[in-house]
Amino acid sequence: MLALPAHFRAEQSQLSQAGLTDWPSLAAQSDLALRRLARCGASEQRLIKLRGQARLISELGLEPEQAALLLYAGIASSAGLAEASPQQLLRQLGRLQRSLTGSAVATPDATQVRAWIAAARRATGRPPN
Repeated sequence: MLALPAHFRAEQSQLSQAGLTDWPSLAAQSDLALRRLARCGASEQRLIKLRGQARLISELGLEPEQAALLLYAGIASSAGLAEASPQQLLRQLGRLQRSLTGSAVATPDATQVRAWIAAARRATGRPPN
């Protein structure tokens, strides 16, 4: 079962009813499939965001929270992450995370951000630098 925030109740329900109970199965869904799920009460926009999160998790091995943070920072795909500047992304993530969680959650460090970008470059076939 996917662990989604409480405000995603309708999406959680529709995904469960459709048998989409893990990140890889959600990552594989087409726009049409998400549109059909949205007709049953879920938000299509939220389902698209969740699919983006699922793809980052499935393609790069990120934790759900890490993928969600990248989505909030405007990184919605492995290709987008592969193009990111480590320094700029680190600054952006730090500001974003502080505004969302305060100091309660540690901000990703430079090593972790570089590792995410390197994984995205491998996944997309982009050269390391």
